[in-house]
This record gives sequence, structure tokens and C-alpha cells, in this order.
Amino acid sequence: MDNRTLAYWQDKFAALSIEGRAFIDGEYRPAEGGQTFDCLSPIDGKLLVKVADSRAADVDAAVAAARRAFDSHVWSGLSPRQRKAILLRWATSIRDHLDELSLLETLDAGKPIRDTTTVDVPGAAYCLEWFAEAIDKIGGEVAPSDHHLVGLVTREPIGVVAAVVPWNFPILMASWKFGPALAAGNSVVLKPSEKSPLTAIRLAQLAYEAGIPAGVFNVVPGSGEPGKLLALHQDVDCLAFTGSTNVGKLIMQYAGQSNLKRVWLELGGKSPNIVMPDCPDLDRAASAAAGAIFYNMGEMCTAGSRLLVHRDIKAAFLDKLIAAARNYIPGNPLDPQTSMGAIVDNVQLERVLGYIETGRTEAKLLLGGSRVKKESGGFYIEPTIFDVTTADATVAREEIFGPVLSVIAFDTVEEAVEIANASQYGLAAAVWTSNLTIAHEVARSLRAGTVWVNCYDEGGDMNFPFGGYKQSGNGRDKSLHALDKYTELKSTLMRIR
Repeated sequence: MDNRTLAYWQDKFAALSIEGRAFIDGEYRPAEGGQTFDCLSPIDGKLLVKVADSRAADVDAAVAAARRAFDSHVWSGLSPRQRKAILLRWATSIRDHLDELSLLETLDAGKPIRDTTTVDVPGAAYCLEWFAEAIDKIGGEVAPSDHHLVGLVTREPIGVVAAVVPWNFPILMASWKFGPALAAGNSVVLKPSEKSPLTAIRLAQLAYEAGIPAGVFNVVPGSGEPGKLLALHQDVDCLAFTGSTNVGKLIMQYAGQSNLKRVWLELGGKSPNIVMPDCPDLDRAASAAAGAIFYNMGEMCTAGSRLLVHRDIKAAFLDKLIAAARNYIPGNPLDPQTSMGAIVDNVQLERVLGYIETGRTEAKLLLGGSRVKKESGGFYIEPTIFDVTTADATVAREEIFGPVLSVIAFDTVEEAVEIANASQYGLAAAVWTSNLTIAHEVARSLRAGTVWVNCYDEGGDMNFPFGGYKQSGNGRDKSLHALDKYTELKSTLMRIR
């Protein structure tokens, strides 16, 4: 039984030493110009540490270090088995530093400590382990060819990979990028979000101590500029990004303006969660629907922010949904009893509150709608549910990235699918039904990269590719398919007679 209490975590925080410098070529260093930005905790709005605000000189230094490391084959030249051993040591170190990394993640991003200790940090270690174990088991091909030729198809690391990652799952989303990239033999420059850079900065030291050579894994925090600089950099071969659709479009433009680097984007979502009248378990569906939008304060690209409920069961379902939503009570994220933490910062808080005010003018407010715990100095919003009469309403159309749910009624299966697909996004979706035919047909019709049937956000292991359709992006994180992003295919033909 976990006996760690609020007092335990507060004591850990009091003794915590937080690193805020960039990590370049095997060492921590301040930004070359000495500039910093304030890293504030969303728990209480107080300063955690001043973080290096990396600029062009710092990005250039990190990319140059990554290039030297790659060209010297100090990492890319190792056998897959050798890379595997080092990555597994790093994963073990992450698990050994579970409390420290979880605390940093909670302080920095406002996530409940019970989630960072059980999901985020263990998930990052698992991702490293998964790709480490996979990389020495993947072979090439001997392709059919004329009798006088032997044809080989092999994979090679692409080179210098830039990873630009978001603030909602800082360590986990980063691992989904650097895990396969490093396993494949690349060098990495990681740019964490300025809203939550602390675990990435600490991970770099653990990587180096585990045996990742200097220059192979670099971290350049900054207040926005490093991401653009990496996208424009002539010596970055590949950029993997998770974030908003608008920024993703800019990154593609920057890649086109520079060296046509390979760009992979995991972007926004407005995921539909469809409850059919023959839903096999309304209580379970309501609990899952609440978790789909209120877990992680709704700061999830896969959040089930559009709940489509058949009109015949809507009233009964809403009663169960509201009851389930009341289990998500905003509280101190350092308290292991807290199920819902803080919004990441004041900017995001105001953005979400702005959407809620818009929702009040175009829909019926069923629950919540207010900022709470303001006296703490932190950024908290209670679970909010709107009954939306038209799927075109702003709160039902635009990604809010907060604990705001739009409920939409439908009358037929065809109407539900039409509403679900009437979005620029296509990241995830779900359907609840007892009818196997409907389950198959709806899942096949939904334009989304992941479809859950009679569940939501299940399958958290690494075996399933993750990514979206339409303006939710391209490419896939997780699974062996992720290696496609970080490797080049080479055809070699040898004449033997």
C-alpha cells in the first residue's frame, strides 16, 4: 500500500534541487546570453526556478553536438544490442528516480501526483524499455531480384532528430519521440514546452549517467524560439512535433523554407464519444465519458470533448454523467487523494474560461463553469458540462484543451457518424453499443486514428500506433511503426555474376 501523503510530498519538495539549465554535449550550461524565463507552478502560481531561455546560439550548439556525435558513430555505430543495454539502464534509472521525476512533473504541469507516479513517469520508462527491447529484433529484407543480383533493403538512422513536445504530458510525450529515435541510432535535440520543461532537463543528466554519449541527447528549453529555430535549421534531418494544429502548420512551412526535413506532426483533436441506445452498461459508459474529458484536467488531445448521446437515453445518461463528473474535484496536486489538478498556467486558464463564457451564450450549462481555489494562487477550473443544441456551436467545434464537455443528441447511427466526422480533426473516437455489426460499421466509418469500442482511452501499451487523420497530423507514435519516422530505407543491389 502506498503510504506517501501530502506531507510526504511537501517534504520532498522542500528538499528538492531543481535544475533549469540547458543540457548540451553532455553538460548543463546556461543560455549563451544568460537569458532566463520564470518557471511558475500552476499549483500556487509561485516561482519554481529560472530556466535557461535558449536562443539561436544555443540551438546551433545543440545541433552541432548532435551532428558530431552522429557522424562519429559513437552512438549510431553501436550494435542494436549495445544501444539496447544503455537504453535499458536509462529506463531503470528513470524508475529509480520515480519520486523525483513525478514531483517535478506535478509541480511543473499541475498534474495530480497519483497520476505522475503511476502513469506518466512509469510510462516513459516503459516506452524506453519497449523500443530498447525491439530494436535488436528488427531485420531488413532480401528483396526478390534477377538471378544475377542480390537485393537488400536495410534501415539506417536518419541523423539529427529534433523533438518538440507539449506541456500536457511532458515526460511521456517526449519519450514517445526520443525512445524510438535513439533506439534507431539517431542523435536527438529535445525542445520541451516552456510551460513544463523540468523533467526533460533532469532526464538529460540521467541519460548521460546511463551511458548515452555526449551530444547524442540534448535539451534546449526556451520560451518558444527554439522550436522555430529547429524547424528552420539546415542541419536537422527530422522534426517530430506534438502540439496545436496551427503551430504544426507553421513547422511544415519552416521545413519547406529550409532543407525539406522530414516532419511528423501529432496535433489537435475534438474527439467524439458516441453512446448508442443499446449501450451495454450506461454506468460504465458515463464513468468513462467523465474520465475521457476530466482526466488530466481535460488537457489531452484525445479528450472525449464531444459526447454524442442517442436522444432516447439522453436524460438518463446525463444523470449518471453528472454524478460521475462530481468525482473530479480540483485539489492540491501534491495530495494523493486529488483526482483533478491545476490548469497548466494562467494563459491556458483564461483561454478555457473564455470558451466557457462563449458556451454560456450558445448552450445550456449543466455543471460547473467556474474557476475555483483562487485563494491558492493556482489555476483551477471545475468540471464543466454543456448541453449543446447544435453541433456547430463553438464549444462543440473548437479544441478547448480544458475540462469542458459538450453533449450533443442524435437520432440515428448515420447522424451520429455524420456529426462525429464533421470536424477538421481526426485523432480519436469511441462508440458504445451491444450490436457487433454497428460497432464494426461505425468504427470503420469514423475518420480517426484510434477508435475505442465500449471503452475510452484503453490500450495504453506500446503495441498500438497513435496518431491522427486530417488536421490531427501525420505519422504515428508508439509501436514498431514509429521507427518509420526515424529511419531511412536503403536499397542495395549487388551483381554477383
